[in-house]
Amino acid sequence: MVRFILAVALMASAAHADEMLTYTTDQSFGDVTFGVENAILNQGLVPENVSHVGEMLDRTGADVGSDVQVFEAADVFSFCSASLSRKVMEADPMNVGFCPYDIFVMQLPESDEVTIGYRAFPEGPMQEVQSLLDTIVKEAIGE
Repeated sequence: MVRFILAVALMASAAHADEMLTYTTDQSFGDVTFGVENAILNQGLVPENVSHVGEMLDRTGADVGSDVQVFEAADVFSFCSASLSRKVMEADPMNVGFCPYDIFVMQLPESDEVTIGYRAFPEGPMQEVQSLLDTIVKEAIGE
């Protein structure tokens, strides 16, 4: 019985962690990505990587037998905070699985809206990371 309760609790936590928290804006994709980069830098952090997911999907579509345009544009910004990462991983070393932290910006084809967001994190120490991501996202779009 204890295993079942633990499994249910873990599944509920995992489901919450798979949720995406998003904001939409009528700002241009370029303005939002510029805003994300600056908001990350304003936190004293450095974007370690920018994955141009939309460009990759466009470039590889024919190679995998698809002609579907998924995004007008889509980028994912990855970064880490040494102090915050240390704090959450000292609380639970398994939090390593959440690092680096990602913020995505996407625009769907034929849409004037740009969506910006990040993955929700489980309750506990990772909520501090979620708060940081929310601060960065809101700054990026001027909220």
